[in-house]
Amino acid sequence: MGSPLRIAVLGGGRMGQSHARQILANPDTELVAIIDPATDQPARQFGVAHFPDHPSLLAQARPDAVIVATPNDLHVPTALDCLAAGVPALVEKPVGVNPQEVDELAAAVQTTGVPVLVGHHRRHHPVIGAAKQYIASGELGQLVAINALWLTRKPADYFDTWRSAAGAGVLLINLVHDIDVLRYMCGEITSVVALTSSAARGLVVEDTASLTLQFAGGALGSIIGSDAAVAPWGWDKNSGDDPYFAQEPDQPCFMIAGTRGSIQVPQLATWSYQGQADWTAPLTRDQVPLPAGGALDRQLAHFVRVARGEVPPLVSVRDAGRTIAVVDACHRAARTGQRVDVTETADRLTAPPLQAAR
Repeated sequence: MGSPLRIAVLGGGRMGQSHARQILANPDTELVAIIDPATDQPARQFGVAHFPDHPSLLAQARPDAVIVATPNDLHVPTALDCLAAGVPALVEKPVGVNPQEVDELAAAVQTTGVPVLVGHHRRHHPVIGAAKQYIASGELGQLVAINALWLTRKPADYFDTWRSAAGAGVLLINLVHDIDVLRYMCGEITSVVALTSSAARGLVVEDTASLTLQFAGGALGSIIGSDAAVAPWGWDKNSGDDPYFAQEPDQPCFMIAGTRGSIQVPQLATWSYQGQADWTAPLTRDQVPLPAGGALDRQLAHFVRVARGEVPPLVSVRDAGRTIAVVDACHRAARTGQRVDVTETADRLTAPPLQAAR
């Protein structure tokens, strides 16, 4: 085994501190610094160096890799500086606040050859992997209907900082996860219809969103999300993946139905008919074995291999860009009241940059 990967965390908020704990718990990684412009408290808490900004870190104590856990609108500018310095990065979701930013970062990854993993950590969760495998097996038949719920009541002080300004909102902070997981499990999203509201909190960003999705395979989906609702439904509460949240383990957050059966996630309960499919016959409930383990530790172990050039990232910038294309389409659909096609923007993000004519 080689030397531990020396990692700095850029951002001392809740997610940055969560990453710091994961780094300390992994024998293949070493936490070397925490960057926070407002306070050195997180660095002192973890007993590591503090820098007020990432340029100071890169100039004075270049790490082997970084985790970018800054406010959303700083993800791309910060990551670009790290790539320019040759430092691999795990960039928290959302990878960017709009498709144009994602284009810029994707081009930099291609130009520099420095690896980037995007922090859609739920893809690393073994339950999501098991659900994806079950769906891919064909046991559900043709997918026809997909539903996701993310409903919670965030405390008022959550919005004291950047989370109440443009570049935040329940779509970019929270539902971006659900959109990404549905893409991962069920296939690409081709068009959207959306409504958003800020009636509950009165902020400039939405607190509630209702999304209708068309999938490439023909299925229709819906996502209802709110950070102002008292309710038990959402991955954070239902999966047990993050002890920060009070848990409601018996409640589902994803319900996926096909022509032969359906599955409930994260419980991995399935329903099907034993004989001919007929609504007068009783459904049989079964269970996909529940795998143990969480997501963040697996994501970090994967990032170590990505940073060392051993494997490609499970979530590349271009892949995560397709999720941002869906979020961007949802914002446009909510503004215009029109159905918005995702495909053109998503395909542009996926295709490599065109070479200049010679």
